[in-house]
Amino acid sequence: MTDVTASVQHYYGEVLSSSQDLRTSACCAAEAPPVHVREAIANVHPEVLERFYGCGSPVPPALEGATVLDLGCGTGRDVYVLAQLAGPSGHIIGVDMTPEQLEVAERHRSWHAERFGFDTVEFHEGRIEDLGALGIEDGSVDLVVSNCVLNLATDKATVFREIFRVLKPGGELYFSDVFADRRIPAELADDPVLRGECLGGAMYWEDFRRLVLELGCPDPRVTERAPIAIEDAEIERQIGFAAFESVTVRAFKLPLEDRCEDYGQVATYRGTMAEHPHAFDLDDHHRLERGRPMLVCGNTADMLSGARYAPHFDVVGEKATHYGLFPCGPEETAAAGDSAAGACC
Repeated sequence: MTDVTASVQHYYGEVLSSSQDLRTSACCAAEAPPVHVREAIANVHPEVLERFYGCGSPVPPALEGATVLDLGCGTGRDVYVLAQLAGPSGHIIGVDMTPEQLEVAERHRSWHAERFGFDTVEFHEGRIEDLGALGIEDGSVDLVVSNCVLNLATDKATVFREIFRVLKPGGELYFSDVFADRRIPAELADDPVLRGECLGGAMYWEDFRRLVLELGCPDPRVTERAPIAIEDAEIERQIGFAAFESVTVRAFKLPLEDRCEDYGQVATYRGTMAEHPHAFDLDDHHRLERGRPMLVCGNTADMLSGARYAPHFDVVGEKATHYGLFPCGPEETAAAGDSAAGACC
């Protein structure tokens, strides 16, 4: 175990007794989750909620019957939320390296099983860099989620490699984490408090983009982002030169292209996801309204037709004819004057 890993384990297992002990807002939820998630959170044991240290709400829709892996599950808040949304035919796996956190999760497992009417969860103590040691097999998971944990990993390349190993073809990675507007100097990245507060290990977006591109994931999408305020004077003095954001990202295990290409394809949302009766936001610039056709790039068409969202969309058009690059971004789309147009990365 590295010194950084040991310090993170100590910080979350012994230094912090509740979310009130955090010195910044980096490891706190940035925005209120959607109504159906809030209702599920209300069914989670109070002690589990008290020791929750997430920075977002990485709970996508269409989870019925899904096998979900939660990396850095802590006391299990998101595991128990996901279990409710996946239902009795789902399977939720929580992994964490801090025994004090997992003890809380396991202690309240029967309480949640009685409340939900089923028990579909399991918890494993271990490192997210080595999921194979926990028996998680290749291509066995529909969805991987993580809530403000990947920044804590010392070997992020190995973590993401493991994620894409265990995902099924068409599977999704959906995570919230802290990103910085630059690379954090090594002496600050290894500082125990800065690391524990999710700032020292914050990812620089371009490094993240290059890393997942090398792993065969060329088109990660941002779904939400919010600035992080550093209100602790000492921490501001140390690392206030950088700007931090809480960002929620989705990425798919699909053979996508590294640019948004135009094949004249059109996607229409059927409005059949219970959590999204009127519209579905694929990312921060793809809002697909129920019944309204949208011109989309090849990557977006593949995401909607090649993942678990496929039953909820009609995607028309093959890739027989290529029309060049797809307009990338809302401004270019608006300039094109096409009311049916979409926009990509």
